[in-house]
Amino acid sequence: MIKKGFSLLGIFFLGILSLLPLSILYLLADVAYFGLYRVFGYRKKVVRQNLLKALPEKQFAEIIEIEKRFYKYLASLIFEVVKMNSISKAEIKKRFVFKNKELVQHYLDRGQSVLFCSAHYGNWEWGTMGIGLNFNADHYPIYKPLSNPVFDNWFKKTRSKFGNNLIAMRQTIRVLTANKDKPGIFSFGNDQAPARNESHYWTTFLHQQASIQLGIEKIAKKTNQPIFYLKVTVLKRGFYEVDCVPLCLKPKETAEFEITELHTRFLEGIIRSRPEYWLWSHRRWKYRPREKSPFLSKVKQPGQT
Repeated sequence: MIKKGFSLLGIFFLGILSLLPLSILYLLADVAYFGLYRVFGYRKKVVRQNLLKALPEKQFAEIIEIEKRFYKYLASLIFEVVKMNSISKAEIKKRFVFKNKELVQHYLDRGQSVLFCSAHYGNWEWGTMGIGLNFNADHYPIYKPLSNPVFDNWFKKTRSKFGNNLIAMRQTIRVLTANKDKPGIFSFGNDQAPARNESHYWTTFLHQQASIQLGIEKIAKKTNQPIFYLKVTVLKRGFYEVDCVPLCLKPKETAEFEITELHTRFLEGIIRSRPEYWLWSHRRWKYRPREKSPFLSKVKQPGQT
């Protein structure tokens, strides 16, 4: 009961904070950066280890500069997420611009659903809101529910603004089946590590062995729905551009794990280009393949195809 009370108080505070203009929130973000990085060192050990292992070609001084830029962006991102509670449709459309929308809409207008693949890169939360505003179709973001029910409910309500219909991961197939005769967009975030007991495919991702989620590949091959990768570019603070890149238009014609490799390599290229905008603070490589795992033979080493 006490925990719920503190959570509700936190939600109330976030609601008040979100009413401030972004110019003020970014000033608060500058202060938050100092606290996150300089004072408390929030997950600093995890971030640095991730950077050192994922970008071995970088000199240590370069790693430190990327680390600083990451924390500066993380601080801004936190306050952009807070702003979601009160941000307007016009503000989202101004700050999150989509390119090549017509490539996606072409399939939707033919009555065919489309799969979006993305990652925790740039402001994925504003991107989710932007999809609901930029395409003439129902949008179904796939998400993992939070353990705190109060904050989970707040995020669901906030993310559902502007025409989004959130689907918990384990309900994806059921919703797809129920809406098979109506075109829609189903969005997947594919850079988080699956649970240990769901780690069925291993490959090399940023120079390290990593298990990859297979959800989007399984659904694409079953439905033959085209996959587009949402390539996000941070133009400047608070302004983004996302390119709808055709990743795989005929999934049923692909080999096993080909789609998974496609989106993994695509994300690698994005991260290497501008690494500071990926979420380095999560423990992406916390699992390792077991020696006797039947899937160990599927681990690809650097340079293999």
